[in-house]
Amino acid sequence: MDKPEVHELPVPPDAIEHGGVEVLRALVVDNGLSVTLQRAFETPNIWGLLLVDVARHAARIFAQETELSEAEVLKEIRQMFNAEIDRSIDPGSTNALN
Repeated sequence: MDKPEVHELPVPPDAIEHGGVEVLRALVVDNGLSVTLQRAFETPNIWGLLLVDVARHAARIFAQETELSEAEVLKEIRQMFNAEIDRSIDPGSTNALN
């Protein structure tokens, strides 16, 4: 039986040049999200900034690769974020790995 293949993204060039700490890794596995993360920050509000930055990066990629504008993509991301955080169908579970 062949070992399943994991398709990883490369490390960003600025992290290769200056170093860094990976705080979040997310993969789609069997149509679901599989996440590894570490708390990493002293206060939880920094995660809000991180999630906004990720949304902006995703919006830029969509705008480059589709007919949607960055603003349209951000609007869709925000709508789904709000809907999911208000009434999550499957909140999943989290375990700390230290």
